[in-house]
Amino acid sequence: MRYCWLLVFLCFGWAVTAQNSAKVKELERQRKKALEEIEMTNQLLSETKRTTENSLNRLNLLSQQILSRRRVINLLNQEIGALNTQIRRQNQEIEKLGKELKEKQANYAKSARGLYKRRSSQDKLLFILSAESFSQAMRRMRYLREYADWQKRQAALITEQRKEITRKQEALRKTLGEKQALLATRETETEKLQTEEISRKEEVQQLNKKQRDLQAVLKKKKNQADALNRQIEKQIADEIARAERERAAREAKRRAAAKKNKTPEELPEERMAAVKGGYAMTKEERKLSDDFAGNRGRLPFPVSGRYTVVSRFGEQQHQELKYVRMNNNGIDLQVQPGTEARTVFNGVVTRVFVVPGYNNSVIIRHGNYLTVYANLSEVYVKAGDKVTTRQPIGRIFSDSEDGNTTILHFQLWKEKTKLNPLPWLD
Repeated sequence: MRYCWLLVFLCFGWAVTAQNSAKVKELERQRKKALEEIEMTNQLLSETKRTTENSLNRLNLLSQQILSRRRVINLLNQEIGALNTQIRRQNQEIEKLGKELKEKQANYAKSARGLYKRRSSQDKLLFILSAESFSQAMRRMRYLREYADWQKRQAALITEQRKEITRKQEALRKTLGEKQALLATRETETEKLQTEEISRKEEVQQLNKKQRDLQAVLKKKKNQADALNRQIEKQIADEIARAERERAAREAKRRAAAKKNKTPEELPEERMAAVKGGYAMTKEERKLSDDFAGNRGRLPFPVSGRYTVVSRFGEQQHQELKYVRMNNNGIDLQVQPGTEARTVFNGVVTRVFVVPGYNNSVIIRHGNYLTVYANLSEVYVKAGDKVTTRQPIGRIFSDSEDGNTTILHFQLWKEKTKLNPLPWLD
Protein backbone atom coordinates (compact mmCIF):
# COMPACT_ATOMS: atom_id res chain seq x y z
CA MET A 1 0.00 0.00 0.00
CA ARG A 2 2.84 2.37 0.88
CA TYR A 3 4.48 1.53 -2.44
CA CYS A 4 1.28 2.60 -4.25
CA TRP A 5 1.16 5.87 -2.32
CA LEU A 6 4.81 6.49 -3.19
CA LEU A 7 4.05 6.01 -6.87
CA VAL A 8 1.10 8.42 -6.64
CA PHE A 9 3.28 10.98 -4.87
CA LEU A 10 6.07 10.67 -7.45
CA CYS A 11 3.64 10.90 -10.40
CA PHE A 12 1.99 13.99 -8.89
CA GLY A 13 5.38 15.56 -8.27
CA TRP A 14 6.49 14.90 -11.84
CA ALA A 15 3.24 16.36 -13.22
CA VAL A 16 3.50 19.54 -11.13
CA THR A 17 7.21 19.95 -11.97
CA ALA A 18 6.48 19.51 -15.69
CA GLN A 19 3.67 22.08 -15.51
CA ASN A 20 5.95 24.55 -13.70
CA SER A 21 8.76 23.95 -16.21
CA ALA A 22 6.33 24.66 -19.08
CA LYS A 23 5.39 27.95 -17.40
CA VAL A 24 9.06 28.93 -17.07
CA LYS A 25 9.68 28.07 -20.73
CA GLU A 26 6.70 30.20 -21.84
CA LEU A 27 7.96 33.13 -19.75
CA GLU A 28 11.41 32.67 -21.27
CA ARG A 29 9.87 32.70 -24.79
CA GLN A 30 8.06 35.98 -24.04
CA ARG A 31 11.26 37.47 -22.59
CA LYS A 32 13.26 36.56 -25.71
CA LYS A 33 10.59 38.15 -27.90
CA ALA A 34 10.73 41.36 -25.84
CA LEU A 35 14.54 41.36 -26.13
CA GLU A 36 14.22 41.03 -29.91
CA GLU A 37 11.96 44.10 -29.90
CA ILE A 38 14.60 45.99 -27.90
CA GLU A 39 17.31 44.93 -30.35
CA MET A 40 15.17 46.17 -33.25
CA THR A 41 14.50 49.49 -31.49
CA ASN A 42 18.21 49.90 -30.72
CA GLN A 43 19.04 49.45 -34.39
CA LEU A 44 16.40 51.95 -35.48
CA LEU A 45 17.65 54.48 -32.92
CA SER A 46 21.20 54.16 -34.19
CA GLU A 47 19.98 54.82 -37.75
CA THR A 48 17.67 57.73 -36.89
CA LYS A 49 19.34 61.13 -37.07
CA ARG A 50 18.91 63.71 -34.34
CA THR A 51 16.83 66.23 -36.30
CA THR A 52 13.73 68.19 -35.42
CA GLU A 53 11.80 66.19 -38.03
CA ASN A 54 12.81 62.95 -36.32
CA SER A 55 12.81 64.16 -32.73
CA LEU A 56 9.40 62.73 -31.81
CA ASN A 57 10.21 59.46 -33.53
CA ARG A 58 13.43 59.17 -31.53
CA LEU A 59 11.58 59.93 -28.30
CA ASN A 60 8.85 57.42 -29.15
CA LEU A 61 11.48 54.78 -29.95
CA LEU A 62 13.17 55.41 -26.60
CA SER A 63 9.82 55.20 -24.80
CA GLN A 64 9.02 51.96 -26.63
CA GLN A 65 12.43 50.60 -25.69
CA ILE A 66 11.88 51.46 -22.03
CA LEU A 67 8.46 49.75 -22.07
CA SER A 68 10.00 46.63 -23.61
CA ARG A 69 12.82 46.69 -21.06
CA ARG A 70 10.35 46.96 -18.19
CA ARG A 71 8.43 44.04 -19.68
CA VAL A 72 11.66 42.01 -19.77
CA ILE A 73 12.34 42.79 -16.10
CA ASN A 74 8.74 41.91 -15.18
CA LEU A 75 9.04 38.60 -17.04
CA LEU A 76 12.36 37.92 -15.30
CA ASN A 77 10.65 38.50 -11.94
CA GLN A 78 7.93 36.04 -12.92
CA GLU A 79 10.53 33.49 -14.05
CA ILE A 80 12.43 33.86 -10.76
CA GLY A 81 9.15 33.50 -8.84
CA ALA A 82 8.28 30.33 -10.79
CA LEU A 83 11.75 28.92 -10.12
CA ASN A 84 11.43 29.71 -6.41
CA THR A 85 8.18 27.73 -6.38
CA GLN A 86 9.92 24.93 -8.24
CA ILE A 87 12.84 24.98 -5.76
CA ARG A 88 10.46 24.78 -2.77
CA ARG A 89 8.61 21.89 -4.37
CA GLN A 90 11.83 20.06 -5.21
CA ASN A 91 13.07 20.48 -1.62
CA GLN A 92 9.75 19.14 -0.33
CA GLU A 93 9.95 16.15 -2.66
CA ILE A 94 13.54 15.40 -1.61
CA GLU A 95 12.59 15.69 2.08
CA LYS A 96 9.57 13.42 1.58
CA LEU A 97 11.63 10.86 -0.32
CA GLY A 98 14.34 11.03 2.36
CA LYS A 99 11.83 10.25 5.13
CA GLU A 100 10.36 7.39 3.09
CA LEU A 101 13.86 6.03 2.49
CA LYS A 102 14.79 6.15 6.18
CA GLU A 103 11.58 4.31 7.07
CA LYS A 104 12.22 1.64 4.45
CA GLN A 105 15.81 1.22 5.57
CA ALA A 106 14.72 0.85 9.21
CA ASN A 107 12.09 -1.76 8.29
CA TYR A 108 14.54 -3.60 6.08
CA ALA A 109 17.23 -3.61 8.81
CA LYS A 110 14.70 -4.92 11.33
CA SER A 111 13.67 -7.76 9.02
CA ALA A 112 17.33 -8.51 8.22
CA ARG A 113 18.12 -8.87 11.96
CA GLY A 114 15.18 -11.23 12.35
CA LEU A 115 16.35 -13.35 9.45
CA TYR A 116 19.86 -13.40 10.83
CA LYS A 117 18.55 -14.98 14.04
CA ARG A 118 16.71 -17.63 11.97
CA ARG A 119 19.15 -17.78 9.14
CA SER A 120 19.55 -21.54 8.77
CA SER A 121 17.32 -23.63 6.52
CA GLN A 122 16.90 -25.97 9.47
CA ASP A 123 15.18 -23.18 11.44
CA LYS A 124 12.80 -22.57 8.52
CA LEU A 125 12.08 -26.30 8.25
CA LEU A 126 11.39 -26.57 11.98
CA PHE A 127 9.10 -23.52 11.69
CA ILE A 128 7.08 -25.37 9.03
CA LEU A 129 7.11 -28.82 10.68
CA SER A 130 6.06 -27.42 14.05
CA ALA A 131 2.70 -26.49 12.57
CA GLU A 132 -0.35 -28.00 14.27
CA SER A 133 -2.01 -28.91 10.97
CA PHE A 134 -1.24 -29.35 7.29
CA SER A 135 -3.11 -26.15 6.35
CA GLN A 136 -1.11 -24.19 8.93
CA ALA A 137 2.11 -25.63 7.51
CA MET A 138 1.05 -24.48 4.03
CA ARG A 139 0.29 -21.01 5.35
CA ARG A 140 3.74 -20.86 7.01
CA MET A 141 5.40 -21.90 3.75
CA ARG A 142 3.48 -19.21 1.86
CA TYR A 143 4.37 -16.66 4.55
CA LEU A 144 8.09 -17.43 4.27
CA ARG A 145 7.95 -17.18 0.48
CA GLU A 146 6.02 -13.87 0.55
CA TYR A 147 8.33 -12.53 3.25
CA ALA A 148 11.36 -13.31 1.09
CA ASP A 149 9.69 -11.62 -1.91
CA TRP A 150 8.84 -8.60 0.24
CA GLN A 151 12.49 -8.29 1.26
CA LYS A 152 13.61 -8.35 -2.36
CA ARG A 153 11.05 -5.66 -3.27
CA GLN A 154 12.12 -3.52 -0.34
CA ALA A 155 15.76 -3.77 -1.38
CA ALA A 156 14.83 -2.79 -4.97
CA LEU A 157 12.67 0.10 -3.72
CA ILE A 158 15.46 1.40 -1.49
CA THR A 159 17.90 1.31 -4.40
CA GLU A 160 15.43 3.06 -6.73
CA GLN A 161 14.52 5.66 -4.12
CA ARG A 162 18.20 6.49 -3.59
CA LYS A 163 18.54 7.02 -7.36
CA GLU A 164 15.39 9.17 -7.39
CA ILE A 165 16.76 11.36 -4.59
CA THR A 166 20.02 11.76 -6.51
CA ARG A 167 18.07 12.77 -9.63
CA LYS A 168 15.98 15.25 -7.64
CA GLN A 169 19.08 16.75 -6.05
CA GLU A 170 20.69 17.16 -9.47
CA ALA A 171 17.50 18.83 -10.81
CA LEU A 172 17.50 21.13 -7.77
CA ARG A 173 21.12 22.14 -8.39
CA LYS A 174 20.23 22.89 -12.02
CA THR A 175 17.22 25.00 -10.99
CA LEU A 176 19.32 26.94 -8.49
CA GLY A 177 21.86 27.61 -11.25
CA GLU A 178 19.09 28.90 -13.55
CA LYS A 179 17.84 31.17 -10.78
CA GLN A 180 21.31 32.64 -10.22
CA ALA A 181 21.67 33.28 -13.96
CA LEU A 182 18.28 35.03 -14.06
CA LEU A 183 19.17 37.19 -11.06
CA ALA A 184 22.34 38.31 -12.84
CA THR A 185 20.36 39.01 -16.04
CA ARG A 186 17.80 41.03 -14.10
CA GLU A 187 20.55 43.16 -12.59
CA THR A 188 21.99 43.82 -16.07
CA GLU A 189 18.58 44.70 -17.52
CA THR A 190 17.86 47.04 -14.59
CA GLU A 191 21.13 48.91 -15.24
CA LYS A 192 20.24 49.24 -18.95
CA LEU A 193 16.78 50.53 -18.03
CA GLN A 194 18.30 53.23 -15.83
CA THR A 195 20.62 54.30 -18.68
CA GLU A 196 17.69 54.43 -21.16
CA GLU A 197 15.59 56.53 -18.77
CA ILE A 198 18.47 59.03 -18.50
CA SER A 199 18.68 59.13 -22.34
CA ARG A 200 14.96 59.80 -22.59
CA LYS A 201 15.22 62.61 -20.05
CA GLU A 202 18.04 64.20 -22.10
CA GLU A 203 15.98 63.85 -25.29
CA VAL A 204 13.03 65.60 -23.63
CA GLN A 205 15.29 68.44 -22.46
CA GLN A 206 16.60 68.92 -26.00
CA LEU A 207 13.07 68.99 -27.42
CA ASN A 208 11.91 71.53 -24.85
CA LYS A 209 14.68 73.82 -26.05
CA LYS A 210 13.40 73.48 -29.64
CA GLN A 211 9.72 73.83 -28.80
CA ARG A 212 8.96 76.42 -31.52
CA ASP A 213 10.69 74.41 -34.26
CA LEU A 214 8.97 71.21 -33.17
CA GLN A 215 5.54 72.84 -33.20
CA ALA A 216 6.17 74.06 -36.76
CA VAL A 217 7.10 70.52 -37.81
CA LEU A 218 3.99 69.12 -36.11
CA LYS A 219 1.77 71.67 -37.86
CA LYS A 220 3.25 70.68 -41.22
CA LYS A 221 2.69 66.98 -40.50
CA LYS A 222 -0.88 67.67 -39.39
CA ASN A 223 -1.61 69.45 -42.68
CA GLN A 224 -0.18 66.51 -44.60
CA ALA A 225 -2.26 64.06 -42.54
CA ASP A 226 -5.40 66.13 -43.17
CA ALA A 227 -4.67 66.06 -46.92
CA LEU A 228 -4.31 62.26 -46.82
CA ASN A 229 -7.53 61.98 -44.84
CA ARG A 230 -9.41 64.12 -47.40
CA GLN A 231 -8.19 61.88 -50.23
CA ILE A 232 -9.35 58.75 -48.39
CA GLU A 233 -12.75 60.26 -47.55
CA LYS A 234 -13.20 61.39 -51.16
CA GLN A 235 -12.36 57.88 -52.38
CA ILE A 236 -14.87 56.36 -49.94
CA ALA A 237 -17.56 58.83 -51.03
CA ASP A 238 -16.85 58.15 -54.73
CA GLU A 239 -17.08 54.39 -54.24
CA ILE A 240 -20.32 54.65 -52.26
CA ALA A 241 -21.79 56.87 -54.99
CA ARG A 242 -20.63 54.53 -57.78
CA ALA A 243 -22.08 51.47 -56.03
CA GLU A 244 -25.34 53.36 -55.45
CA ARG A 245 -25.52 54.34 -59.14
CA GLU A 246 -25.06 50.68 -60.10
CA ARG A 247 -27.82 49.68 -57.71
CA ALA A 248 -30.13 52.43 -59.05
CA ALA A 249 -29.38 51.43 -62.66
CA ARG A 250 -30.28 47.83 -61.90
CA GLU A 251 -33.54 48.91 -60.25
CA ALA A 252 -34.41 51.22 -63.19
CA LYS A 253 -33.76 48.43 -65.69
CA ARG A 254 -35.89 46.01 -63.69
CA ARG A 255 -38.80 48.51 -63.52
CA ALA A 256 -38.58 49.29 -67.22
CA ALA A 257 -38.78 45.60 -68.04
CA ALA A 258 -41.71 45.14 -65.64
CA LYS A 259 -43.71 47.86 -67.44
CA LYS A 260 -43.27 45.97 -70.69
CA ASN A 261 -44.00 42.64 -68.97
CA LYS A 262 -40.56 41.43 -70.03
CA THR A 263 -37.67 39.84 -68.14
CA PRO A 264 -34.66 42.22 -68.28
CA GLU A 265 -31.54 40.75 -69.84
CA GLU A 266 -28.19 40.77 -68.03
CA LEU A 267 -29.18 42.77 -64.98
CA PRO A 268 -26.20 44.12 -63.03
CA GLU A 269 -25.50 42.10 -59.88
CA GLU A 270 -27.69 43.19 -56.98
CA ARG A 271 -25.97 45.39 -54.39
CA MET A 272 -26.96 45.96 -50.78
CA ALA A 273 -25.43 48.25 -48.13
CA ALA A 274 -24.91 46.96 -44.58
CA VAL A 275 -25.90 50.36 -43.15
CA LYS A 276 -27.94 53.26 -44.51
CA GLY A 277 -25.76 55.44 -46.69
CA GLY A 278 -23.00 52.84 -46.64
CA TYR A 279 -21.16 51.05 -49.41
CA ALA A 280 -23.59 48.87 -51.42
CA MET A 281 -21.96 45.45 -51.70
CA THR A 282 -22.42 42.49 -54.01
CA LYS A 283 -22.93 39.02 -52.53
CA GLU A 284 -19.22 38.27 -53.01
CA GLU A 285 -18.23 41.52 -51.28
CA ARG A 286 -20.56 40.82 -48.35
CA LYS A 287 -18.88 37.44 -47.83
CA LEU A 288 -15.43 39.08 -48.05
CA SER A 289 -16.50 41.68 -45.48
CA ASP A 290 -17.74 38.97 -43.09
CA ASP A 291 -14.49 37.02 -43.52
CA PHE A 292 -12.44 40.14 -42.81
CA ALA A 293 -14.45 40.87 -39.64
CA GLY A 294 -14.13 37.21 -38.59
CA ASN A 295 -10.33 37.56 -38.63
CA ARG A 296 -10.21 40.44 -36.16
CA GLY A 297 -7.12 39.97 -33.99
CA ARG A 298 -5.54 37.55 -36.46
CA LEU A 299 -4.63 39.82 -39.40
CA PRO A 300 -0.88 39.96 -40.15
CA PHE A 301 1.01 43.21 -39.69
CA PRO A 302 1.24 45.12 -43.01
CA VAL A 303 5.04 44.86 -43.32
CA SER A 304 7.33 42.08 -44.52
CA GLY A 305 9.89 42.23 -41.70
CA ARG A 306 10.43 43.31 -38.12
CA TYR A 307 8.84 46.58 -37.00
CA THR A 308 8.38 48.98 -34.10
CA VAL A 309 5.14 50.89 -33.51
CA VAL A 310 6.28 54.51 -33.19
CA SER A 311 2.86 56.18 -33.23
CA ARG A 312 -0.49 54.76 -32.15
CA PHE A 313 -4.09 55.42 -33.16
CA GLY A 314 -6.16 58.32 -31.89
CA GLU A 315 -5.70 61.66 -30.20
CA GLN A 316 -3.17 61.57 -27.39
CA GLN A 317 -1.45 64.00 -25.08
CA HIS A 318 2.29 63.30 -25.18
CA GLN A 319 3.39 62.00 -21.78
CA GLU A 320 6.73 63.80 -21.78
CA LEU A 321 5.97 66.96 -23.80
CA LYS A 322 2.96 68.76 -22.38
CA TYR A 323 2.74 71.16 -25.33
CA VAL A 324 2.48 68.27 -27.83
CA ARG A 325 -0.90 66.75 -28.61
CA MET A 326 -0.98 64.23 -31.44
CA ASN A 327 -3.81 62.77 -33.48
CA ASN A 328 -3.13 59.74 -35.66
CA ASN A 329 -5.78 58.29 -37.99
CA GLY A 330 -3.90 54.99 -38.05
CA ILE A 331 -0.58 53.63 -36.80
CA ASP A 332 3.02 54.26 -37.86
CA LEU A 333 5.44 51.33 -38.13
CA GLN A 334 9.17 52.03 -38.35
CA VAL A 335 11.08 49.32 -40.21
CA GLN A 336 14.43 48.61 -41.84
CA PRO A 337 15.20 50.26 -45.22
CA GLY A 338 14.09 48.05 -48.11
CA THR A 339 11.07 46.64 -46.24
CA GLU A 340 7.93 46.01 -48.30
CA ALA A 341 4.32 46.79 -47.41
CA ARG A 342 2.02 43.77 -47.66
CA THR A 343 -1.72 43.27 -47.60
CA VAL A 344 -3.42 42.20 -44.40
CA PHE A 345 -6.27 40.36 -46.18
CA ASN A 346 -7.72 39.45 -49.55
CA GLY A 347 -9.24 42.40 -51.38
CA VAL A 348 -9.31 44.69 -54.42
CA VAL A 349 -7.07 47.73 -55.00
CA THR A 350 -9.41 50.68 -55.47
CA ARG A 351 -6.93 53.54 -55.74
CA VAL A 352 -3.24 54.43 -55.97
CA PHE A 353 -2.47 58.12 -55.37
CA VAL A 354 0.20 60.57 -54.17
CA VAL A 355 -0.01 62.96 -51.20
CA PRO A 356 2.87 65.25 -50.15
CA GLY A 357 4.52 63.87 -47.02
CA TYR A 358 3.11 60.38 -47.61
CA ASN A 359 4.49 59.70 -51.11
CA ASN A 360 2.53 56.90 -52.82
CA SER A 361 -0.53 55.50 -51.05
CA VAL A 362 -2.67 52.45 -51.81
CA ILE A 363 -6.28 51.79 -50.78
CA ILE A 364 -7.55 48.20 -50.72
CA ARG A 365 -11.22 47.33 -50.27
CA HIS A 366 -12.32 44.23 -48.31
CA GLY A 367 -16.12 44.42 -48.65
CA ASN A 368 -17.15 47.42 -46.56
CA TYR A 369 -13.71 47.54 -44.88
CA LEU A 370 -10.79 49.56 -46.27
CA THR A 371 -7.07 49.37 -45.53
CA VAL A 372 -4.67 52.19 -46.42
CA TYR A 373 -0.92 51.78 -46.95
CA ALA A 374 0.84 55.17 -47.13
CA ASN A 375 4.44 56.36 -47.64
CA LEU A 376 5.52 53.98 -50.39
CA SER A 377 8.42 54.81 -52.71
CA GLU A 378 7.41 52.12 -55.21
CA VAL A 379 4.02 50.50 -55.90
CA TYR A 380 3.61 47.01 -57.41
CA VAL A 381 -0.19 47.12 -57.95
CA LYS A 382 -2.78 49.26 -59.73
CA ALA A 383 -6.46 50.07 -59.26
CA GLY A 384 -8.65 47.06 -60.04
CA ASP A 385 -6.04 44.43 -59.07
CA LYS A 386 -7.18 41.61 -56.82
CA VAL A 387 -4.71 40.96 -54.00
CA THR A 388 -4.26 38.20 -51.44
CA THR A 389 -3.25 38.12 -47.79
CA ARG A 390 0.45 38.97 -47.23
CA GLN A 391 0.97 39.94 -50.87
CA PRO A 392 3.68 42.62 -51.29
CA ILE A 393 2.14 45.77 -52.77
CA GLY A 394 5.07 48.20 -52.64
CA ARG A 395 8.36 49.26 -51.09
CA ILE A 396 8.23 51.58 -48.08
CA PHE A 397 9.91 54.96 -48.59
CA SER A 398 13.31 55.53 -46.92
CA ASP A 399 14.32 59.15 -46.37
CA SER A 400 17.99 59.30 -47.46
CA GLU A 401 18.31 62.83 -46.06
CA ASP A 402 17.08 61.68 -42.67
CA GLY A 403 19.23 58.62 -41.94
CA ASN A 404 17.10 56.35 -44.16
CA THR A 405 14.19 56.53 -41.71
CA THR A 406 11.57 54.11 -43.06
CA ILE A 407 7.99 54.39 -41.77
CA LEU A 408 4.75 52.87 -43.05
CA HIS A 409 1.53 54.71 -42.20
CA PHE A 410 -1.36 52.22 -42.01
CA GLN A 411 -5.07 52.90 -41.60
CA LEU A 412 -8.21 50.78 -41.23
CA TRP A 413 -11.73 51.99 -42.04
CA LYS A 414 -15.21 50.47 -41.86
CA GLU A 415 -17.53 52.40 -44.15
CA LYS A 416 -16.80 56.05 -43.19
CA THR A 417 -15.44 55.29 -39.73
CA LYS A 418 -11.73 55.12 -38.81
CA LEU A 419 -10.80 52.14 -36.63
CA ASN A 420 -7.82 51.43 -34.39
CA PRO A 421 -5.82 48.87 -36.41
CA LEU A 422 -3.83 47.34 -33.53
CA PRO A 423 -6.67 45.20 -32.02
CA TRP A 424 -7.18 43.73 -35.52
CA LEU A 425 -3.54 42.73 -36.04
CA ASP A 426 -1.65 39.75 -34.70
